[in-house]
This record gives sequence, C-alpha cells and structure tokens, in this order.
Amino acid sequence: MTIELLNREALKPAVQEHIPRPAATEAQLQLLSWAAPVAILLAWEVASRAGLIAPQVLPAPSSVAGTAWRLTVSGDLFKHLGASLLRAAIGFAIGGAIGFALGVLVGFSRVAEASLDRSIQMIRAIPFLALLPLVIVWFGVDESGKIFLVSLAVLFPIYINTVLGIRQVDPKLLELGRVTGLSRMKTIRKIILPGAMPSILTGVRYALATAWLALVVAETVATTSGIGFLAMDAREFLQTDVIVLAILIYAVIGISADGLARFLERKLLAWHPNYAKEGRK
Repeated sequence: MTIELLNREALKPAVQEHIPRPAATEAQLQLLSWAAPVAILLAWEVASRAGLIAPQVLPAPSSVAGTAWRLTVSGDLFKHLGASLLRAAIGFAIGGAIGFALGVLVGFSRVAEASLDRSIQMIRAIPFLALLPLVIVWFGVDESGKIFLVSLAVLFPIYINTVLGIRQVDPKLLELGRVTGLSRMKTIRKIILPGAMPSILTGVRYALATAWLALVVAETVATTSGIGFLAMDAREFLQTDVIVLAILIYAVIGISADGLARFLERKLLAWHPNYAKEGRK
C-alpha cells in the first residue's frame, strides 16, 4: 500500500506536465497590447527630462499633454477635430458605397470586370499627391475637393476586397444552394454576401487607414480648419508640441477606427468560427 502511494506521488509531476495550462485571458492580452506604447511614452518622457532630447526636436509627452489641455480649454482642438472627422465620415460614406457597388458588379459579372477593372486599377495606382493639383483645379479649395480625395482613397480597398470576397466563396456552398432550390437572389443574400463579408470588412479596415492618409494630404493645402491645418500652421511658428499632438491625434483616431472595425467583425461575423468569441480567446 505504501509503495502504491509513493508511486502515485512520483507520477504527479509527470502527469501535471501534460495537463494543458489555461490560456491568457482577454483582459491580460489587452494589457499586454498596451505594454509597448506605455513603455515608449515613459522612455520618451525620461529622455526628455534628462535633456537627451531637445524640446525643439521632440517635446516631452507631459508638454504635449499640456498643449492638448490648452487647446481643449480654448475650444480650438474640438473645432479642428470636428472638421476632420466630418470630412472623413462623408468621404468614407461616399467612397465606401461606390466601392461596394462596383465590387459587387465586377464580382458577379465578367463583362463588368472587362469593362471597368483595368481603368479602376490604373486610377488606383496614381498617388494622392499627383492628383492634388488636378483636384484643386476641379474643385478649388472648397470642402468638396477634400471629400473627393477621401472618397477616392476609400473606394479602392473596399472595391478590391469585395470582388475578392465574392470570387472566393466556397463552390460547395453554391452547390448546396442549387440543390436546396434557392433562387439567385436568395443565394446572393444568404450565401455569397455572408461568405464575402470577412473580406469586405478587411477592406473596411484598410479603407479607414487610407481615409486618414488622404485627409492629411488634403488638409495641408489651402484650408482653415482640421487637424492637418493645425499641424501645418504650427510648423510656420515652430510649435513642435502642436505638431506632435496632431500626429498623436491621428494615431488615436486610427486605433479607434480599427477598434470600430473589429467590433463590426465580431457583430456581423458572429456565425463565423474564426470571429466568434470562443475562437478569439
């Protein structure tokens, strides 16, 4: 009996080694994702206070925070931020709708692909800066030119990913729809579009990033409001703290937009095993 007990005790460590350990919780992963940004800010602050970084080159985060508070109290920050967000929202809505419509058309029709895709790809290859002089000629320095650039930037990622998503739907699912007697419209609504949704939402995430890139370019030319204008105006007076603040605002908006896209993925793709909560832990 004693030998049996001793054998059990000896086997316990070996058995425990093969017991799977629980994975990290979602809260722990979230904390881990913020570890590097916080460490960079702390190192930046320490280096600035130690005199290793000149304030004219890169002001300390505490100085940038003070500038943010001053602009918030005066109301200038909300004024410029609101102008940029409005332009981005309108441009995203217009460009996203056009990109999705063209993507659906080309995804379902080879004739439409032959007629439209090459021209769309040629326009996509043109940099924003190359288009800027022509946009000024077309629209002047009005809001419409800035919204046009944002719309153009948003259109292409959504278009490409919509076409790709439709073309990559599993043929077995389409065959299942035919066997069960689904009409063409029901097949599109219940099989093709849901199957293409992961790719479409990936396009939305890319489009959110390119929308801000285009907006930065648009707001640097002949404008009196917006985060881009705030940074360009600060450059004229060598206000490095305001320039850094504008860059940080773009970073915060970018991570917030990406978080919104991830939220949409979880809601719209709850049926998909790769996007379900259980699959993301």
